[in-house]
Formats: sequence, structure tokens, C-alpha cells
Amino acid sequence: MGDLGIWGLIHLAIVIYAAIQIWNSSEEDIKKIFWIAIVAIFPVVGLIVWFLIGPGTPKK
Repeated sequence: MGDLGIWGLIHLAIVIYAAIQIWNSSEEDIKKIFWIAIVAIFPVVGLIVWFLIGPGTPKK
């Protein structure tokens, strides 16, 4: 596996982490699905936007 393979796996792990964090947030399900779709369709930009203005805080 070359450098791109390792970076791809790291990126995939970050996207999965983001999706889990989004799903565990306190937002409505439709907003969660929207955010997960944004992160999945636009991986780099979606992650940056989610990090800056993503859905609410995790459920307690």
C-alpha cells in the first residue's frame, strides 16, 4: 500500500468518526442525514464545514 492508500484509510476513518458524532448529536434525524450526506459527498469540504458549524452537541 502506498502513501495514497494510507491517507485514504486515514480519511475514511475521519469520515466514519464524523458520521458517528453527527448521528449521536442532539439534532433532528433529518438534519443528521443531511450532514452525513454532506460529509460523504464532499469529503474534505464537508469535514471542514462540519467541524466549524456542524450539528449540535452530543446527547447526554
